Amino acid sequence: MSGQVHTVVSLWFWLLFVVFVVLMLGLDLLVVNRKAHVVKLKEALGWVGVWVCLALVFNLGVWWYRGSGKALEFFTAYLVEYSLSVDNLFVFLLIFSYFHIPKNFEHKVLFWGILGALITRISFILAGVTLISKLHWVIYIFGGFLVLVGIRMFFSKAEDVHPEKNFALRAFKRFMPVTHELEGGRFFINPAGRWLATPLFVAVLVIETTDVVFALDSIPAVLSITRDAFIAYTSNVFAVLGLRSLFFALSGMMRMFRHLKYGLSVILVFVGAKMLIDDYFQIPIGIALMVVAGILALSIIASLIGAKPKLET
Repeated sequence: MSGQVHTVVSLWFWLLFVVFVVLMLGLDLLVVNRKAHVVKLKEALGWVGVWVCLALVFNLGVWWYRGSGKALEFFTAYLVEYSLSVDNLFVFLLIFSYFHIPKNFEHKVLFWGILGALITRISFILAGVTLISKLHWVIYIFGGFLVLVGIRMFFSKAEDVHPEKNFALRAFKRFMPVTHELEGGRFFINPAGRWLATPLFVAVLVIETTDVVFALDSIPAVLSITRDAFIAYTSNVFAVLGLRSLFFALSGMMRMFRHLKYGLSVILVFVGAKMLIDDYFQIPIGIALMVVAGILALSIIASLIGAKPKLET
């Protein structure tokens, strides 16, 4: 009987969360950003605060209904996902620059790009949880992968993004021609009865497919913190939804965070190692949270100290 009740409650949690996300996205698209505009720093910081507060309120709900252990899992997973998402911001900036997307259309591109990310990540998380539950040895593959990615990130140099080499974009261009004009912010146009995609849609396509690449290390990282699909997905969603506002808040000063890459690489190695040794020695989630938060704080402080003399007036 208790198992049945647990299933029903879990289903209601999923449904309520989906309704919440749909309502927030509708508010964003139809009310707050109904008209295309340049997102100013003050507005962006305000929305960063809103999304962080919503995540914290949700975390309180997790603590209330599912206990302190699950609440710690959610907060740690959220912190890991949010910090790893910062790496996406640099790529977004390069994509917008490459396709010459005006600032007043950047939010529209990010909105639809991130909407696609929410759909793909749920499938990745459910697949990952199912794999681990049926083939336990998969955790060693995930853990080893994270360690290797972290080491590679630590020693790698900054790489340029080449959207023209994107596989999905090249495949798309085979059956849909692309115009070089923005055409008033539309995704598609139909001059003379022939459909053409605009650079705005192409930018969305590149952002969505790029997120799939980021998810390859992001999803194993969150699964190293929790095997609970609901906690893993909701922490991902809050991190991804807050990503747009964070982009506009930091877009003018991303170069200041040049040491953040090293902190993220150490975090990946840590969570990968945690996954590898989990069968033999379990690191308490509270300790994992302190380690992740400490590494992130140190890398941000080091970046700000290093960037201070170079700030432009």
